[in-house]
Formats: sequence, structure tokens, C-alpha cells
Amino acid sequence: MASNLVIVESPAKVKTIKKFLGSSYEVDASGGHVRDFPKSQFGIDVNNDFEPKYITIRGKGEVLARLRKEVKKADKIYLATDPDREGEAISWHLLKALKLDEVKDKKVYRISFNEITKNAVKTSLKEPRAIDMNLVDAQQARRMLDRMVGYSISPILWEKVKRGLSAGRVQSVALRMICDREDEIAAFIPEEYWSLEAGLKAPGARKPMTARFHHDQNGRTEIRSRAEMEEIRSFLEGKKFLVEEIKNGERTKKPPIPFTTSTMQQEASKALNFSTQKTMRVAQQLYEGVDVKGHGTIGLITYLRTDSTRVAEEADKTARAFIEEQYGSQYVSQRESEKKASGKIQDAHEAIRPTNIALTPTQVKESLSRDQFRLYQLIWKRFAASRMAAAVYETTSVKIGAEGVQFTMTASRVKFDGFMSVYMEADDKEEKNQLLAKLEKGQELELVSLEDAQHFTQPPAHYTEASLVKALEEQGIGRPSTYAPTITTILSRRYITKENKNLYVTELGEVVNRIMKQCFPSIVDLTFTANLEFLLDSVGEGNTSWKTVVRNFYPDLCEAVEEAKETLETVHIADEESDELCELCGRRMVIKYGPHGKFLACPGFPECRNTKPYFEKTGTPCPKCGKEVVIKKTKKGRKFYGCEGNPECDFISWQKPSREKCPECGSYMVEKGNKLACSNEQCGFVKNRQDS
Repeated sequence: MASNLVIVESPAKVKTIKKFLGSSYEVDASGGHVRDFPKSQFGIDVNNDFEPKYITIRGKGEVLARLRKEVKKADKIYLATDPDREGEAISWHLLKALKLDEVKDKKVYRISFNEITKNAVKTSLKEPRAIDMNLVDAQQARRMLDRMVGYSISPILWEKVKRGLSAGRVQSVALRMICDREDEIAAFIPEEYWSLEAGLKAPGARKPMTARFHHDQNGRTEIRSRAEMEEIRSFLEGKKFLVEEIKNGERTKKPPIPFTTSTMQQEASKALNFSTQKTMRVAQQLYEGVDVKGHGTIGLITYLRTDSTRVAEEADKTARAFIEEQYGSQYVSQRESEKKASGKIQDAHEAIRPTNIALTPTQVKESLSRDQFRLYQLIWKRFAASRMAAAVYETTSVKIGAEGVQFTMTASRVKFDGFMSVYMEADDKEEKNQLLAKLEKGQELELVSLEDAQHFTQPPAHYTEASLVKALEEQGIGRPSTYAPTITTILSRRYITKENKNLYVTELGEVVNRIMKQCFPSIVDLTFTANLEFLLDSVGEGNTSWKTVVRNFYPDLCEAVEEAKETLETVHIADEESDELCELCGRRMVIKYGPHGKFLACPGFPECRNTKPYFEKTGTPCPKCGKEVVIKKTKKGRKFYGCEGNPECDFISWQKPSREKCPECGSYMVEKGNKLACSNEQCGFVKNRQDS
């Protein structure tokens, strides 16, 4: 009979770990959390120094009953939940729910392992410890702060906007970041600039080389208009182009650092087109164990929720030995490729890496699904590259002068590919190169062509899931375990929508963000949220009491909630009457809010159930047909401007059109912040709105 019981979180790990430990160990799973706050109550006793009230999660009664039977049979119980704050808290909840702290005749231990391999699991059993209450308290504090925000603010959103909405501590900040970016894009005014390239031929050369304009005879590096361009072209007529300087050198390209949760999500989004949620789901499968032909069930990667780039000494040595054997000693890195830990992140675990670098992607391909293989290959290549030498380029830089006007040419070639023989990031573009003829200083080059091109500066890019995760991490908001759920929540609430990877705020998201900024500015303040994360880290390190964090947070929140209940009365979204008459019963239709924003409904409900789309009027005539321009939305909720005469008139615009016409080309103008810009990109005319 098994005298040892190991309790893990996920049922998927049970079979793998049971195989490692043999018949003297029984392995069972809790299926994640077993206790939480009640759904129908606040769950925090404010009058009793913020004592949390936990209850058994619905559906977990049977799990606990089964575990209690297993506990009775065992002499030693090992709580082997995940190696992070949440895992520590689950172990503590299991201790309390199973009353293991009251059992006198059994020994209870906490064990943790960073990878599900035989060696890691057996080593953890030799190094059991007590539950780290600092980590438990940090998780309790996080959960309580989230409950306070959600439980206090969500009802206000239900009352003022519509039922089913929610406000979360981290999701509200993420929503604000997306809204702020949309405002930046809407207010952006493109600026014109020009580029100039000279086609130059060396004596005896077959093909011309391309040199780029660097500065004019007055030292000016930017060309801002057609007039400036013509001035430079005119100056260059008949001028000699002479080689002024030739520089040969070398540059190195450093290998990447191993993946953290954040960088894995970013790279998987760019390279594999995975959502953050999908990346975490597939990574979880690779971590928990896959049946690999010839090896049995084995965890292929280390723990997937981490913000550390550290690598275990043994794994580092093994990787370097593997690289030397497969690629040669010159490919082995002579230095550790690790990122300095920022003060805004925890450094609690290892980086994400393969548990056994000798299991190459090719070897395990047949045992994995397509998605598992692609993600494992990405993780394997990234880790292998991080232990390899830098790539070395030979570079040539040439300066060419034409009586004060300077052009430059550059070329590079790979001298030693180093880590690039294994891995290149999705953002790395192959360098466009040209072969430079053998040139000498003072040599005259023949001008074959002068090609100019007009450009306009681009607005900041819309957030993608990858760039939002990067921004959240840089700001110190959220933690590895929260990035994917945060984005999933605001997408499912329809606060934002995703089109071609880009994230756009919806009308509903704008309303929620406006209320949050107006009534709860500290909750959506980036610095405040980052400082709160820092305090939670401090609790986890044992430097701050979790009750202190909660005591300081709650009174200010209560005050803001009470004030919001009063001040938001004036912006209560009631059923506003429209000009439309119900064609079924003749009543004046009203504007209501649904999951996709506003719509028209008959006030005679339930007798009359007529509904139709609502289009908000802008008061601007359509530039094409003269009918009114209305605000519409795409199927995914993104706002645009269209003619009310659609489908007869096909006018649409992403920016709000103005009544004014462009004085230079006659096109309609659009509003961009406090300016009016010509809708014709080739024109580029801009003026202040107050000048209208």
C-alpha cells in the first residue's frame, strides 16, 4: 500500500509523476483551486481586520472527499502545486480544506519542481520544506485587492451602462492603455518628408551602386517638402561625386536571452500567429508532459509562468556541451546571455527552456501536435541560441561628397553566423545588401540616376496582443500569470476587438474607460498599479505585512465608490428617444445599450419587440451625396463614419469628416485632435480647427 501521497494541481501531471515515483507513492490532483471567496458575497470581513472568508468552490466537494480518503491511507503528504505564488496559495488552501495542519500522526511537506522530469521530481522529494506563508499572503492580498475593485466598481457599471460588465484592477489599466493609444492615433498629424537616392557607377563597374542622401551643403539632414527637394536636385546638377571616406570594420550581434512568459507570448504572436491564450495553453501541455516515442511521458519544457532569465547551472553546462558537440567549440558562448533583472519584475524561477536540449524538435516532431511542435521548436531554438556565440559581420561604410552634399553607402556580410545558424527573431529582417565595387578615396563616381520619393510620418501602431504584453511588462503592471487572462477578459467583455492582430477599443470600452478615469483615477493610473505590484512583491519577500497593503487600499476605494454613486447620476445612460418611429406600432423608438453597443428598440416591449441598428448622427453632410454622415461600427465593434444613404452611397471614413473642403485640392477635411487634415494623403494640408 502506498504510504506517500503527492498532490499536484493538474490531472495531466498525475500519470507522468506516478511513473517517476513508483508504487510506494500515490499521486492525485486538486484540479487547481479548491477554496475561494463566495460568488454571492463580498467575502472579506472589513470589521474584523479584513479577514477573508473562504468557501469550497462549487464542484470541488467530491475532489476534497477523494483526497481525504487518500490522506487517511498515507503517512506522508507532499503538496506539489506549481512553483509560484498562486501554487503556494493552493497548497495552503489544501492544507486548510483537508485539515492537514490538525493531523498529528502524519507529516505534511511542501515540494516544488521547475520541470516535470524524473530527476527534478525525485530531487524535490529530498528537499521538502514548509509552506512559505509570505508567498501565500502575497497571493491573498492580490486576490483581495482584485475582489475589492471588482465587487465595488462592477455594480456601478451595471447600473450606469449595462449588466454583465466588470472592472478589474489590471484589466482596467490595460483598457486605459489601449484607449490612450487610440487617442494618440486619432490626434496624430502626418508630416511630410522626402528621401533621395543616387545611383552611382564606379569606373569599369557593370551595375550602379545606391547611395542615400545624408545632408546638404548647409548640413541639413531632413528634406521636408517638394521645394526643398527641387533645390537640392538643382544644386547637384553638373556636380562631381567623389569618394571622401571608406571605413571597414566589424560589428557583433549578441545572442538573445532565453524566454520569459512575456517574451514567449510576444514571439509566439509574431512568429506563429498565436494569441497569448493559445500560447499559454500549448505551453502548459508541453510542461505537464507529452508521450514521446522512446522516452515515455515527459515534461518537455520548464515552468511556463516566469519573469526570470536565469538558467540552472546543470542545464547551462549540458547545453554548452551539446552545442560544442553538434556545431563546434567556436559556436559556444564565452559569456552568460542573461538580462539584468529589472526592479519591476520578480526573479523567482528559471527561464523557459527545454528540459532536455538533446531532445531536438526533429526528434519529438512525430509525438507532438502541429501547435505543440511549433512552440517547442521556438523555445528550443531560442534557448540553444542563448548559449551560443555572437554573430560577427564585416562592415563597409562609404561617404560620397558632391561639393558639400553628402551621400552614404553601407554594406555588410556575415563573417561568422554564430547563434544565427539556429535562431533568428521574427523582427529580424534579412539585411538588404549591395556589393560595393572596389573604391578608393578621392575616386570620382559617375551619376547614373537621382531618385526621390515622398513619405509621411506614421502614427503610433495600434497595440497587438504581443505589444500590449510588452508594454504591461515594461510598466510593471501584472505578472506572468495575468497577461493572457487580462487580454482574454477585455476581449470577451467586448471592451476591445481584434482585427488582423490589431486591438481596437469599442464604443462600450470607451464608455467604461471614461467612467473609470472620471471616478477611479488611481485604479487606472499606471504608476499606482505598478507600485501596488511592487508592494505585493514586498509581501512575498516578507518585508511588508499583507494586511497593511489591504488596510491602506480599501478606505480610498470606498470613498471613490460613494462619490461615483452620486456624481455619475448625471451621466446615467437612460433610454434616450430617437427621431425614428417604430414601423410596427408608431411609437418613437428609444436608444438602448446591448453587448455590441447602442441599438434602437421599441418602448412598447414586450407587446412590440421591434429593434433596428442605431446610427449616431454627426451633423456633417456626406462629401459624396450630401446626406448625413452617421457613426457606424464594424462587425467586431470598431467605429467608423459612413453615409446614412448606404448602400446607395458607399462613403466611409475612419476619421470624422468635416464640413470644410481642403483649400488646396478640394477634398473633404477630417478631424484629427484639435486640427483639420486633408483626407487626400497626397495633399497633406493641415490647419488648426480654431482657424475654421
